[in-house]
Amino acid sequence: MASLSSIASPPSLSSAHHNASTRLILRTPNSLKLRTRPNSLRVRAITLTQDDLKKLAADKAVESVKSGMVLGLGTGSTAAFVVAKLGQLLSSGELSDIIGVPTSKRTEEQARSLGIPLSVLDDNPRLDLAIDGADEVDPDLNLVKGRGGALLREKMVEAASDRFVVVVDDTKLVEGLGGSGLAMPVEVVQFCWKYNLVRLQELFKEEGCDAKLRLDESGKPYVTDNSNYIVDLYFKTPIRDALAAGSEISALEGVVEHGLFLNMATSVIIATKSGVEVKNK
Repeated sequence: MASLSSIASPPSLSSAHHNASTRLILRTPNSLKLRTRPNSLRVRAITLTQDDLKKLAADKAVESVKSGMVLGLGTGSTAAFVVAKLGQLLSSGELSDIIGVPTSKRTEEQARSLGIPLSVLDDNPRLDLAIDGADEVDPDLNLVKGRGGALLREKMVEAASDRFVVVVDDTKLVEGLGGSGLAMPVEVVQFCWKYNLVRLQELFKEEGCDAKLRLDESGKPYVTDNSNYIVDLYFKTPIRDALAAGSEISALEGVVEHGLFLNMATSVIIATKSGVEVKNK
């Protein structure tokens, strides 16, 4: 912005005689600098926790639930968000006349506390939909489940369902089952459990498998809802042929069930920090 910095000194009489008017000289000083303060907007990034991601996936899965359905209620931290959402929708009247078939005593207790009507497979042998979490998901939507200890009841209920929707966050994705290096559970009878632990480890010695009896917080053997023990298998490399592995495990006397859920999931809902993705069979 220009400024009036000086006025010329009055002209002499002689110059006034030759010039009838004076001239104003407008100058912009070199030292004048206009300073502007840029507008700055600070945006604090929102960091989603793993529980936030699980809840996102759970809420998306519950969108598939309709009034009047018979539902398989899974077990674990992600499934707990599903059960909580169902209880909320029942309480608000947005859902009605649903029946839940729980896959564990923990889930049964949670569902009862939320007023969700419950049943069992004996009375409802076919279910419309089951929703549960998973410990691992491979590119073909095969799963490892059961680190929560409910693999037998989970597999029974989910196999009886017309649709099985799995809810996970993206940390559960693997290229091959067993690839996370975490437990792949096998439920065994208590009788001669050590005998079966050794046989399971020998079965997968080429994969560098380590078999361990699961213990509870007090250091005693973990006991399932079905009064069995769990042998956890830890693989150094992914299982090369999951179908063959499942068949070989099931063929061992004293094995009740294993945590390989193969060709069972119809959809997998994956929550990531950038959004929710749905994969269908």
